[in-house]
Parts: sequence; structure tokens; C-alpha cells
Amino acid sequence: MTGDFRSDGQLAVEWVARYLESLRDLPVRAQVEPGEVRSRLPAAPPDRGEPFEAVLRDLDEVIVPGTTHWNHPRFFAYFAITGSEPGILAELLSAAFNVNAMLWRTGPAATELEELVCDWLADLLGLPEGLHGHIEDTASTSTLAALAAARTLRPDGIVVCYEHTHSSVDKAARILGMELRKVPVDGEFRMRADALEELLAAEEAAAVVATVGTTSTTSIDPVPAIAVLCERHGAWLHVDAAYAGSAMVCPELRGAIEGVERADSIVVNPHKWMFTPVDCSVLFTRRPEVLRDAFSLLPEYLRTGVEDVTNLMDYGPALGRRFRSLKLWTVIRCYGREGLQALIREHVRLARLFASWVEAEPGWEIAAPYPFSVVCFRHDGSDDENEALMERVNATGEAYLSHTKLGDRYVMRLAIGNARTTEADVAHAWALLREAAA
Repeated sequence: MTGDFRSDGQLAVEWVARYLESLRDLPVRAQVEPGEVRSRLPAAPPDRGEPFEAVLRDLDEVIVPGTTHWNHPRFFAYFAITGSEPGILAELLSAAFNVNAMLWRTGPAATELEELVCDWLADLLGLPEGLHGHIEDTASTSTLAALAAARTLRPDGIVVCYEHTHSSVDKAARILGMELRKVPVDGEFRMRADALEELLAAEEAAAVVATVGTTSTTSIDPVPAIAVLCERHGAWLHVDAAYAGSAMVCPELRGAIEGVERADSIVVNPHKWMFTPVDCSVLFTRRPEVLRDAFSLLPEYLRTGVEDVTNLMDYGPALGRRFRSLKLWTVIRCYGREGLQALIREHVRLARLFASWVEAEPGWEIAAPYPFSVVCFRHDGSDDENEALMERVNATGEAYLSHTKLGDRYVMRLAIGNARTTEADVAHAWALLREAAA
């Protein structure tokens, strides 16, 4: 049976506080085998309700050991993320409201706060005024929405991207039944504008997807040149800034988004590098009417008689919508512009510091430019040797890295983005790498 909410709530908050404080003592990557977690839990649900303390006990004994801790300060794989304390508390508040903000009438505060916080985010990132913003769960959904909008303008057009475009573009094209074409990259793993021009001259494109901060290398596409070509050929330009968009809170890093004011849509994920718990992806567009044409559908049971308001269901594929804006609003308020800038600048500094160690060490090399907080590198030797080296580091549980392939070479990635990561954490990872190589 359910217990007393206040006492159980105090236990839950205390558990979260202890968990966050103990992260450095936990193995970053889960040290379990497939099926092990499930085998330690009952196969059938209980007939009678259990006390909340029993849930917390199983968290400690089963769930924590079976978790890869993305909130760990030495989680350096993929794109490191942060569930910050303000964001965690805001998730509790959001769950308490438990609203479905599909229509303005079903969630006036959630709708208007979402509009406001998207305007705040655009201001923080130096994006042009007048963009329409709304929140989806992940960049995969935001990208799907953008390409669906582009398809309404040119139903038979192709989607153009390139090798290092995120796989969500491939998936969105598959879902939408759109053909996909990929153009080559240059020596810094960026889309080649000359190859794009050649393709656009030969085939009718509905959309071109450019990236500011690619997943493999965080490379920056030549957006101004791509925008010119899209305008000339009538293609929708979607800019994926899911990871690196948050870095634009620092004015000195805004050169990376030059030209995005000419994009038709831009996606930024605050849950990647703006310390907001998963999931929170913001899709900006300067053509919201096209998204409405793609998604607006109003059956009788959703009519409310309220006009001239924003119904957020009209801008994406989902009808049900969580109160995600509450956590982003809370994170921005509690950190402020200066706090966000300080964290991102520190992460960029740590990445450059790590790269300097790699560059100075014989037998190691940097494999790609590092404009933000991700460093691609490798050790002298074969791909199999580099893969085994990274696995030895990850198996220790003391750090967790991921990899990619550049020019058919296996390359390790160290991604910094957790608010709790310190220089000592980065130095520890470097020590583990050197030891594994030795």
C-alpha cells in the first residue's frame, strides 16, 4: 500500500542526494551481464502493495549496480550529460502537475511557459528574434518534424546529408518514405558545399541537413554556403545543433552558428550540454506555418472554442505533451547566463587540456579538430589494438569512453559535458589510457 507522501518524499530526496554524492565511488559502466538485473527481481507483480522503502532497497541492491551512470563525472562516452539538481527537482514538480499540454486549454501555464522558455533559450544562444520554438523529447523527433514540414513543400524531393550526419536523419527519412542522398566530406569531416551544389543541380531536394557539432567529431559545416545553395534550389535547410548549440551561450563560440539565421529549422538539445535532465529537445523554426500544415489536425473531441492561442500539438507528431519546459526554465533560472557560461567554458578548457596531453605524448595522435568539448584521438597501432585499449579502460569502471570511425580508422572519443567533471577526473582518464596502452 502507499505510505505517507511527506515521509516517503523525504526518503526519496535523501536517496537522490546520497546517490549524487556517491557517484565517484560507483563504476561508471554497469558491471553486469545481460539478463542479470531481471533475474534478481520477481517475475510477477506483487498481489499486495509494498512500502516505498522496499523500492529504495531494490534501487540500492539491484538497479544501481545494473546502471551505467550517465550522471557520473567520468562518463566521457557519446555526449556527456548532466541531470542537475535544479532539473531533478523540477522533474518532481512536473510529475506533480502531471498535465498534458496538447492544447492551450488543457495546459495554459505549460503552453505559455514553453513559449517563454524557448524565447529565453534563443536569447541565451544569440539566435535571431522571431523564431518559433517548441520542445520535443529528443533531436530524433525534432528532426522528424522538420523533415515532415519540408515534405509538405516538396513531396517528391530527396533528403540530403552526409556520412557524419546523425543517424536520426536516416531514420526520419525512412519513416517519412523519403529518399536519402549523402555527399562527401572534406578533410575536417564537414559537408562539402561543392559536392552539395552538384547534387542539388542534378536532383530536386526537399531538405538539406547541416550540422553544427557532428556526433563523431563535433565538426562544423559551412552553414552560410549551404544556406545560399538551399535558397537557390528551394530546399528546406535544417541545422542539427543538438550538442553544440548550447555552447553558443558563450559569445566567443558563436562563430560556429554563423548562417543559422537563414536556416528554416534548428534543433538544440538542452539535455545534452545545458544540464537539463533527459528528455528536452528544442526545435526552432522561422516557418512555423509549414509545421502547422504538416501536423495540425483537430477532431471534434479536441475542440475547445478558444481561438488565437498556441496549441503545441500542431507543431510536432505527438499529441500528449509533458511539462518539459518547467525543468528547462528552472535550470536557466538557477544557473543564470553566467553560470551556464562558466560551466561550458570550463568544459572547453578541459577538452583543450586533454588534447594538449595527447599531442605531447609520443605514440598518441589527435584524429580530428576539437572546437568544443569532444576530443577524437588514437594510439599508435591497429584498430583492434585501439579497440582493446579502450575496452580495458572501460572495464575498470573508473571511466567510460566511446569511439567512432574516421576514414575507416578506429578512433576513441573523450566527451566532456557533465557539470560535476573536474580537471582531476580528466587527468584520471588520461592516466588510465596511458596505463592501458603500456
